[in-house]
Amino acid sequence: MMLRLKTKYFGEISVKTEDVFTFEKGIPGFLEETEFVMLPFGEDNPFYIMQSVKTPMLAFVVTEPFLFFPSYDFELDDSVVNQLQIESEKDVHVFTILTLGDTLAETTANLQAPVVLNLNKKLGKQVILSDGRYTTKHRLMPQTMEEVKDARIDTQTK
Repeated sequence: MMLRLKTKYFGEISVKTEDVFTFEKGIPGFLEETEFVMLPFGEDNPFYIMQSVKTPMLAFVVTEPFLFFPSYDFELDDSVVNQLQIESEKDVHVFTILTLGDTLAETTANLQAPVVLNLNKKLGKQVILSDGRYTTKHRLMPQTMEEVKDARIDTQTK
């Protein structure tokens, strides 16, 4: 079945109802927003739009964090695994919400609160990590050697 959606970036579009992810408790700051679709931001582009089904102007630019932060890793609590009904690592897809700057060099990724999706069950949750290595503002494109070091998050500190 198809669903007609008004979107922030693409105007009115049709999406398959089976492409809608349910966020049982919404996302932080938007607890009433429980349904989102992931829309590619173009072909051969690492960015997606996480578009609210209910609110046309609510859309987040997201990307796969591992493309920009290869050493990024975290473990999900059992409660999150249960809530998202994750049975296999293959079912999981992780995105990070971006804060867009005037340029790509000024754009930051929220590594402290990844969006975790169960592709099989179409369930999602924005998970707040307590890992001190991650913040809400990691630059996508490091500008200095210090930031390059920070982008290569030390996996030895686990």
